[in-house]
Amino acid sequence: MNNRQTGNAYEQMAAEYLQKKGMIILDRNFRRGRNGEIDIVGRDGKYLVFVEVKYRSGTAKGNAAEAVTISKQRKICSVADYYRCLHNYNDNTWVRYDVVAIQGEKIQWIPNAFPHYYRTRG
Repeated sequence: MNNRQTGNAYEQMAAEYLQKKGMIILDRNFRRGRNGEIDIVGRDGKYLVFVEVKYRSGTAKGNAAEAVTISKQRKICSVADYYRCLHNYNDNTWVRYDVVAIQGEKIQWIPNAFPHYYRTRG
C-alpha cells in the first residue's frame, strides 16, 4: 500500500471506532484547496468535532499523537473555520478538536486534544 492508501485505511478504522463510541460522522477528508485537510468531521453530543487521525506502525518514528504539531493544529483550525462558514455554523456552535492516534494495534481517542488557534497576520 502507498501512503495515501494506508492513511485511508486507518482513517476508516478511526471513523468506525468513533461511530461505535457514538459520534455521528458528517464528512471525511474535507479539503480547502491546498490549505489543508480535516480527516473526519463529526457530531459528538453538542459538539461539532474536527478529528485528526495519526498512525504509526511502531515507536521508531515517535508517538502518533505527538505528530499533530502546532503547525498542523493551526492548519486544522483554519480549515475548520472555512468548514463552519461553508456549512453555516455560527459562532455559538460548540467546537472541539480531537485526535485519534493509532500506534500499532492500539487506538487512542483524545477529545479536546488542542485549542482553537486563531489566524494572526504579521
